[in-house]
Amino acid sequence: MKSILRSIGKAALRILAILLVIAVLIAAYFSYKGYRMYQDAVREAPVSELGRTIRDNGHYVRYRELPDIYIDAVISAEDKRFFTHPGIDPIAIGRAVWKDIISLSFVEGGSTITQQIAKNQLFTQEKKVERKFAEIFAALALEREYSKEQLFEIYVNTIYFGSGYYGIYEAAQGYYGKNPSELTDYEAIMLAGIPNAPSNYSPDASMELARKRMSLVLEKMVNCRKITETRANEILGNANK
Repeated sequence: MKSILRSIGKAALRILAILLVIAVLIAAYFSYKGYRMYQDAVREAPVSELGRTIRDNGHYVRYRELPDIYIDAVISAEDKRFFTHPGIDPIAIGRAVWKDIISLSFVEGGSTITQQIAKNQLFTQEKKVERKFAEIFAALALEREYSKEQLFEIYVNTIYFGSGYYGIYEAAQGYYGKNPSELTDYEAIMLAGIPNAPSNYSPDASMELARKRMSLVLEKMVNCRKITETRANEILGNANK
């Protein structure tokens, strides 16, 4: 019996070793393809020129002009380790990979804010394995070129907020008739939640869904200790009036 168990154990180890080798080879293959995709992208749009190009578009909002609560809301909702990771978040990637494996589909990307910049500015939205690797190479390059504050600026000045509004300036003006620096806590957190799914969470599309998303953002802010639960309930109370 013991010899049979030992044989089964050795066979299992051999299978695991083979699967590991296959996984490494697959990762190497898509990593190579991703690097080629990254090189092609930055040849057409150099990372060093990205910030200047976006700043020249007009109505560019600086980091210091953004309400602190808006910054906290975006980071809590989108990338809570933004200020500490190097452009990619291994913890988030591991969680996303596990969920994707379980569902046998791309249900979660694990993308950081920096990776989202890379995806939106350098690549297509098509879900390909090699594009995820390309995003990683681009994110690392972006982090070498820009400070965290500059990356945050690039992100919020280019993301889509629904209803035809691109960037935080257009969103603040379009939804509330204000400059971003003038937003109330309620307005800032509402805007922070929209880009996750603009067609669903735009207040113009569905105020009910927008408020549900806002509630989730507030919950994440509480979990990240960016706001107290009491204050979160106060803001949510204003949203439900």
